[in-house]
Amino acid sequence: MSEEFGPNFITVTDEDGNDIELELLDVLEHNGQTYMAFFPAVPEDEEADEESDEYGMVILKSIQENGEELLSTLDSEEELTEIYDLFMEMLFEDEEDGAE
Repeated sequence: MSEEFGPNFITVTDEDGNDIELELLDVLEHNGQTYMAFFPAVPEDEEADEESDEYGMVILKSIQENGEELLSTLDSEEELTEIYDLFMEMLFEDEEDGAE
């Protein structure tokens, strides 16, 4: 985990070898699988370009490989859509609870 941004941030390496800082948004357990939602980290002195293709929710799942926890992309577009919808429901529930 990156100390530059804080404890809710991780660094992952993409398939091209680029390091990407991600901020943990929420964790979801579904059908015995752990999913994690992230947003790309933006340093405090920069503004998030929410229109950019590089900005948006990133969903990864936790898998065990050789006794080690790893983060992996989802297996299918259907799985991604289902989990994305569940995270969005959770986020909107949290916003509604906070508005009361």
